[in-house]
Amino acid sequence: MRQLSRYRPSFLFIVTGLMCVIVGLGLFTFVHARGDSYLSDDPNACNNCHVMRDQFQAWQHSSHARFAGCNDCHVPHDSVVGKWLVKGINGFNHSFAFTFTTYPEVIHINDMNADVVQNNCLGCHETAISEIAPTHADAPNCLTCHAGIGHRTRK
Repeated sequence: MRQLSRYRPSFLFIVTGLMCVIVGLGLFTFVHARGDSYLSDDPNACNNCHVMRDQFQAWQHSSHARFAGCNDCHVPHDSVVGKWLVKGINGFNHSFAFTFTTYPEVIHINDMNADVVQNNCLGCHETAISEIAPTHADAPNCLTCHAGIGHRTRK
């Protein structure tokens, strides 16, 4: 029993030190990456990373720039939990891709985010869509014809 207590303080010191380093690196990264900006609905947050500058600049010149920000199209509006869950998943994926430079040269929307955008298109344009498709189940995929409407970056 006496030998175990001899190692306990140094073990606690090491664990505490590692936790401080992890928290310190996390705080440094959060501040350096302007992490607090991602908690808002400000479209400028999407321009923090150079990878998204083309999309941001294209959005600024689009018809949606006057009416819709990034979160209006790219996060769900059905619940607060859904909104923050998608923001969290995307934030983690973006942070990982930017940290380890695993993002592709040409950025494509993934299936989960395409579903979110589709649902938001249907929600905002419900009156017009009801003329085309009486129920949302009948509605065609908006991005099939309107892929570049929010931010056309491909020619």
